[in-house]
Amino acid sequence: MSAETPTRPAHVGAVIIGCVLGSACEGFDLQSAGLAAGGIVPLFKPSPDQLTNFLTASTAGLFIGALLGGRLSDSIGRKKVLIVSIALFGVFSLLNAAAWSMDLLSWARALTGLGLGGALPSLLALANEASSQHRRHANVALVFAAMPLGGGVASLISMLSGPAHWRWLFMIGGLVPLLMVPLLAVWTRESPSFPRAHAAPVPVLAGAVTRAGSFRAVLAEGRWLPTLLLWLSFFLLLAVLYLLLNWLPTLLSQGGLSKTQAAGAQIGFNIGGALACLGMAQLLEGRFRGPSVATAFIALPLLMWTLSRLLSFGVRPPPVEPIIVLVCLVGCAILSAQAFLYAAAPATYPAAIRGVGVGVAVAIGRLGSIAGPKLGGVLKGMGLPSSQVLMFVLPLLVVACVAAIALACYTAPVRYRSIGQSL
Repeated sequence: MSAETPTRPAHVGAVIIGCVLGSACEGFDLQSAGLAAGGIVPLFKPSPDQLTNFLTASTAGLFIGALLGGRLSDSIGRKKVLIVSIALFGVFSLLNAAAWSMDLLSWARALTGLGLGGALPSLLALANEASSQHRRHANVALVFAAMPLGGGVASLISMLSGPAHWRWLFMIGGLVPLLMVPLLAVWTRESPSFPRAHAAPVPVLAGAVTRAGSFRAVLAEGRWLPTLLLWLSFFLLLAVLYLLLNWLPTLLSQGGLSKTQAAGAQIGFNIGGALACLGMAQLLEGRFRGPSVATAFIALPLLMWTLSRLLSFGVRPPPVEPIIVLVCLVGCAILSAQAFLYAAAPATYPAAIRGVGVGVAVAIGRLGSIAGPKLGGVLKGMGLPSSQVLMFVLPLLVVACVAAIALACYTAPVRYRSIGQSL
């Protein structure tokens, strides 16, 4: 039996549901710090440096957690790493809720990031390996789509409860994952690919043994090209995505929209993106896989260019409705593109190194999520108008989309080679 044979159909649904719920919890916790800041600032009165440290504290944990979690999932199993990671970010989220100082908040947030980073490679690898061959891309994209939905739930709770109840976000973000831990332990089964990969003969490459979970093996056996394309796409797309998530309301406000209109556009960006992820999850396994992937990556830079041009006209008042529609479409395109990358990452590597391969790709994407907002700050510090900021990042977006299309062509199954004709 192949190392890539999925679990029995009776167990697949439980595994995918468990991964979707775990991903939603991760999306909730990732959003909670930014949403809680409105209540933390008047209570603790942090300096700008203290607030920045709190908001960015999870980044280092996310990076280290993704590398370590991916490596361990290849060594001790996807399920074990997933359950421990979810328990970790649940416990440290509760510590955020109980914190009495900015220093403790920052430390608790960094440790929360360690669990968040460790969970994602196992979620993606387990969803891939539990699925039948014709549902692997779709199910992994579905797991990714749960992340923005979890973030949307966090936003809704924050809006309904108000800034003064910011601790509720961390309490919910901690209790729900901890309640899920025993359910995941019962529902989910370890991927059959994991023990089979460990039982298989270990190949020797260039005189060195390629062990399960080996970082060197990620680039071996001809995987260097799709790996570099994956890393480049992840880094640049996440850089642009997080630049938009952090700076888009400001850019739109400076472009002439009111704060309410800019907030509405941001909501459309997130909701439209989440729904587009769900749609992409279904399209990735059908005969429209090629056209769908091509459409997302070709449309993304075109939509960004159109938005920048619309903001550059200097018309007062600006055409609000077309701008909001364009922002929503940009959200659809960029999050659909992310869904494809998260689906492609586990499919790029064999089972023995799937965890570490996905973990390194996710970690490099986290570096992009740091670089993007900093780039936005530098560009705004130069006094550039909103349209020029968007035009400046356009070449980065084009490179990311070209690399992703090349990755799609390189890794597509034979029956999906139609992407070549879609271009």
